[in-house]
Amino acid sequence: MTTPPGPPVVTLDGVSVRFPRRATPVLRDVSLRLAPGEQVVILGASGSGKSTVLHTITGVVPHTVHAELDGEVTVAGTTTAATTVVERSRYLGVVAQDPSSAVCLPDVEQELALPLENHAADRSTIDRRIGDALAAVGAGHLRRRATAALSGGESQRVALAAALVTEPDVLLLDEPTSMLDPDGVAAVRGALVQAVQRYGPAVVLVEHRLDEWAGADGAAGLPARALVLDESGTVLADGPTAVVLRDQAARLHAAGCWLPLDAELRALTGADGGLSNRENVAFLDSLAADSREQAAEADEPVLAARGLAVTRSTGRRRRRDPEPPPLLTGIDLTVRAGEVVAVLGANGVGKSTLLLTLAGLLRPRTGTVTGPRPGLVFQNAEHQLVASTVRAEIAHGLAADRSEPIVDRQLERHRLTHLADQNPFRLSGGEKRRVSLAAMLAHDRPVLLADEPTLGLDRRDAIATAETLRDVADAGGAVVLVSHDLRLVASLATRVVVLGEGGVLADGPTADVLRDGETLARAGLRLPALVSWLLEHHRDHLRTVLRRLDDAVGRREQRVAPEAGAQAPASGAGACSRQEVAG
Repeated sequence: MTTPPGPPVVTLDGVSVRFPRRATPVLRDVSLRLAPGEQVVILGASGSGKSTVLHTITGVVPHTVHAELDGEVTVAGTTTAATTVVERSRYLGVVAQDPSSAVCLPDVEQELALPLENHAADRSTIDRRIGDALAAVGAGHLRRRATAALSGGESQRVALAAALVTEPDVLLLDEPTSMLDPDGVAAVRGALVQAVQRYGPAVVLVEHRLDEWAGADGAAGLPARALVLDESGTVLADGPTAVVLRDQAARLHAAGCWLPLDAELRALTGADGGLSNRENVAFLDSLAADSREQAAEADEPVLAARGLAVTRSTGRRRRRDPEPPPLLTGIDLTVRAGEVVAVLGANGVGKSTLLLTLAGLLRPRTGTVTGPRPGLVFQNAEHQLVASTVRAEIAHGLAADRSEPIVDRQLERHRLTHLADQNPFRLSGGEKRRVSLAAMLAHDRPVLLADEPTLGLDRRDAIATAETLRDVADAGGAVVLVSHDLRLVASLATRVVVLGEGGVLADGPTADVLRDGETLARAGLRLPALVSWLLEHHRDHLRTVLRRLDDAVGRREQRVAPEAGAQAPASGAGACSRQEVAG
């Protein structure tokens, strides 16, 4: 890979990282040179070491997190071994995988002023720079808000603004859109474009939601350069993003990576052009053939809310202060056994607060919740972790005489067996997510509430999580999930509840609600191109087609020659045939 003219601002030479109690390195001989203004997206399955690359650049590895680091990392002309994390902070802007963990001050304005004050910025410019940074990420309305009162998506926007406000030489983004609604994803991408044009930082992006990040531009909407890590932490490819996705599409798809739609279809058919190519359209048509989707029959109610008004408590209100207005009012919701109910809405509308209220962790302002107490998987997986090993985490709360087979089953099901003796707090974000879900499913609860259950997961693990949630419903339980992943919702949910304007905007069968463009617009939701196309052409087979596409992930079948006019799959990696995907 040839870098732009000028000395590199970030250099990794033969970097390998090994954590204690892990038999193999997380990274193996990774090299990277990044020039000012250059952008690179790091691709790879969950646990392949993407976040660890960022930690070596900041110096968190090895200075803060104990790990063995081989090779050399240089930032702005100095090695990370010779400089402290504080010294390097003058050159770096960082958006962590969990933005709330970086928030340290009570108000948003103070949060953005702090880095400027640490950099001894001209006091006369601070107010303007705070406003500019918040406006760039579509968060100007949050300036006077308490940080404790922010939703996950709002915290993510504020964290990005705080990273941009000092105009850093290097901007590191670890899943910067994982908690954002579609408008938020577009705002973050636009902010990044503006930041590069205005300040010229080098950018290293780790992002699973490539299709949503890329938007209508497809692969052209991603950073111009891509570096691919395989599951052993070794560089598989490094080059122009369009070339890497063309040559590695089938291999990345088989490894369980999220891909832009045009690259995903190329991996399966060998044909370029996404939905504009007739061969890809014929392939999707074939997945809908011979399928029959039947509406699930309503069963007994297992959870009900009546006249519910919910509010997010910050724990900071004094007795004489007036109570904040409720986020949602008039919520009537009945959840029946066998259902998977998806709760949708823009950031800050109250989705997570509703789940916390249904779980009994927040008191409703008014109204009632009846039924057995549900299990809850938090949006932030770390908030649920209590043990020092993954095995102990899953076993927590189980009777000792029957815990072992349950724990072993959960470890295997969630691809955690090799991590059983690891400290869950030292795992990647995606691995923590799998641990939190496995630990909750070890207990028998009639209703499972899941807040962004696929956040931070690669596609393989997101599909496995969806299958697990589907199994809960098929076994007679019920699932209520909050998600910004509308493709997941379309493939999994039997029913959709859309929140907005302080209440429920829609509640009905998934396909019916997702086809209601007016309601989605009022809620600030945008459908992925594939879901929109399927609703137009194969509405009655929506879930079948999406599940068959999911079934193809991870397959490594023999190569099938594409039809006339289509290019063969690159790099010798085989496309799946229609028959294989249709199953």
